[in-house]
Amino acid sequence: MKNEITLQTRREFLRRTVLGSALTWTVPAFLADTFSALQAQAAASATQTVTGKDATILVVLQMAGGNDGLNTVVPYANDFYHRARPKLGLKAGDILKVSDDVGLHGALKGFKELYDNGQLSVIQGVGYPNPNRSHFRSTEIWQTASDSERIEKYGWLGRYFDNACAGAEPTVGVTIGSQLPEAFFAAKPRGICFNNPQNYRFMANGSATEESYKKLNELEMSGPGLTPDDGSGGMLNSGGSIAQLLAGMPMTGGRAIDFIARTALDAQHSSEEIRGVAARVQNQAEYPASPLAGSLKLVAKLIGGGLPTRVYYISQGGYDTHTNQIPTQQRLLQDLGDSVKAFVTDLTAQGNLSRVLVMTFSEFGRRVAENANGGTDHGAAAPMFMISQRVNAGLLGHYPSLAPQDLFQGDVKYNVDFRSVYAGVLENWLKTKSLPILGQQFPPLAVV
Repeated sequence: MKNEITLQTRREFLRRTVLGSALTWTVPAFLADTFSALQAQAAASATQTVTGKDATILVVLQMAGGNDGLNTVVPYANDFYHRARPKLGLKAGDILKVSDDVGLHGALKGFKELYDNGQLSVIQGVGYPNPNRSHFRSTEIWQTASDSERIEKYGWLGRYFDNACAGAEPTVGVTIGSQLPEAFFAAKPRGICFNNPQNYRFMANGSATEESYKKLNELEMSGPGLTPDDGSGGMLNSGGSIAQLLAGMPMTGGRAIDFIARTALDAQHSSEEIRGVAARVQNQAEYPASPLAGSLKLVAKLIGGGLPTRVYYISQGGYDTHTNQIPTQQRLLQDLGDSVKAFVTDLTAQGNLSRVLVMTFSEFGRRVAENANGGTDHGAAAPMFMISQRVNAGLLGHYPSLAPQDLFQGDVKYNVDFRSVYAGVLENWLKTKSLPILGQQFPPLAVV
């Protein structure tokens, strides 16, 4: 059974077991192999000494489901658009104009205000070669920054953690949600994930007690190597107590229990810190009543409280609009625009907006032509949004041609490779080289 479990599965099991939203002390036997594999794969050195307390912060906002880019950044003056969408096409009176040819969906009043304030960048026609229309695969491509025909083991942000954040605190990456995104998968796992700060804590057998933590710290070691303990379900190591090991006492090689112990201590520390920040910091803006707004509201608290996080990750779902698209997208985009605008207002009041960049993405756009069910089907290229006080504001790139002869199987062709956007974020915002992280040298887009 041990040999049938892949490294990816082991790593995910480890993360969900020890660093999940409700941390449970459960140590399976195969973690000895896991730790050895992680050691062999972790070949990064620290290149950044600053943290989220004193440096730039990236907030990634996933618009999950495949948002219809054509009805988000609307080519209202384009005849091809209206011919392809006799029912779904938005008229000039339904949009918020940003140029003589393009406007934002009328529900994006929050974004229009940010645009007018020079705090919003609209990157037009973002995609990648040989686009994939599968939700799962296209999301994986965006999360790992891979070519469409290549499978990557680690996420692009995980590779950033490996290459630029060695030695960082576990809160270097924070996901607000029920599980870590594939973008965070790394050779040496970092980052934490939780929905509710009050439920994020070190736990044993489902009970968050000081005794649970003390028992971990008091484990005594018996015999060489990893052996089962006296029946409590943990694993024992040789060479001294965990407290001694973590205090720098000599060890005979890296073993799983050492990794687990360090992870548990990290979890204990970070959970206490997060709960303290969430209880102490007050938001300074009024947010909508929605899950997305709640996530952004919490991120604003953590930033205001000085959590040393470089990357936050949040998600808004529901964009798979095959049917009845108009009311669904209206609701989602209004939530998006109003929630992000409240977030910006909050950060401005804190004095932190200049340090924060929000980046949105969706796994693909939708087809140019509407379908027979009042919706749109899976497509390819779509816009991305960047929000910051220091962003290169306005319309970036060129709107893709909607002429039938210029389409690819009914989809608009991309003008900007999304990995150029990532390269611009990495090099110009997070201040690290993009080549080791993306595996190729993409021309960095001037996002800031």
